[in-house]
Amino acid sequence: MAHIEKEIGTGRMPSAPYWHIDSETAADPAKLREKVKDAAMLLRDGGVVAFPTETVYGLGADARSTAAVEAVFAAKGRPSDNPLIVHISKNAQLEGLVEHVSPAARKLMEAFWPGPLTVVLPVKANVLSPRVTAGLDTVGIRMPDHPVALALIEESGCPVAAPSANRSGRPSPTLASHVVEDLGSFIDGVVDGGATGVGVESTVIQVSEDGSVTVLRPGGITLEQLSQAAGASVQLDPAILPESDTAGDLAPRAPGMKYTHYAPKGTLSIITGASNKVSEYMSRNLQEAAGRGERTGVLAFDEHIGRYQADCIESLGSLSDLSTAAHRLYAALRRMDEENIGFILSEACPEEGIGAAIMNRLRKAAGQTVIHLDATAR
Repeated sequence: MAHIEKEIGTGRMPSAPYWHIDSETAADPAKLREKVKDAAMLLRDGGVVAFPTETVYGLGADARSTAAVEAVFAAKGRPSDNPLIVHISKNAQLEGLVEHVSPAARKLMEAFWPGPLTVVLPVKANVLSPRVTAGLDTVGIRMPDHPVALALIEESGCPVAAPSANRSGRPSPTLASHVVEDLGSFIDGVVDGGATGVGVESTVIQVSEDGSVTVLRPGGITLEQLSQAAGASVQLDPAILPESDTAGDLAPRAPGMKYTHYAPKGTLSIITGASNKVSEYMSRNLQEAAGRGERTGVLAFDEHIGRYQADCIESLGSLSDLSTAAHRLYAALRRMDEENIGFILSEACPEEGIGAAIMNRLRKAAGQTVIHLDATAR
């Protein structure tokens, strides 16, 4: 328990059981199984347990138990029409959960599992809680690429429904301390496996019978990677395109399609355009906000970060390596809350590769507030 007290730095302690797993234990299968045994028992008994994956921390429950799944929704304050992703530890579990897996979908599983790819498949009737699928006839399945997650799922013997382990709408947790901050008194246990790797959630896809792939949520596997592995066309679902005006009217087919997510408490705007124009606009508006007595914050890339003055400046790394931005984004948004920042401006990034997921999350965090600067903007 002392570990998390030091990590949070506030003396706040989780009310739920807490297991810290160091890298040495995580690398030893026998030690790891022993370490997660009690947490796995909680899952089997209908409890709700937070655990690390390679993307973010998940809040897990037995996907077959409606009572357990409802406890997840209650802890998060999550809208009931937002489906959950089911996590498995081995391919053999698929047969008991879905009606069939097309050859094209299986090809992508072979390429990216375990890993940050969720595949939406036709669900078997009367196997999973209807709260998991939010009334849909499909379910998103993934196999996480994290030894702690895999050991916990395997030891529990459950298919584990697990959204991100944060209050709904808040930035997703990349540290166990983030989980405790949001949910410590609302859940049954926390497994701390250290910082997560990718930093943004899994890519969610649906594969048509002709092999074409539709991305319902961009994430840790890029469109370019999917296209290369599938050997077929890959497209973004129109409902998640920046210019879409229909997403709010549709039932979401995957997490993250409809609601504002990942948001800091302050007001966030994304500024896009030519680099010099973005810097001038942001600097001027930060100065004006400070003049109004607001505490100001900036999310920027290393190439430009020295141009800004604000109460809280968070680096997203270099534009030449956007994986750093993916890894840092949620912690940076949480830092704004820690510093009580009310006015936040963020630079945009190119939407190639992992940049598509970064911009998707930034737009959600900003409530779609994106300011486009043209050559004449002042």
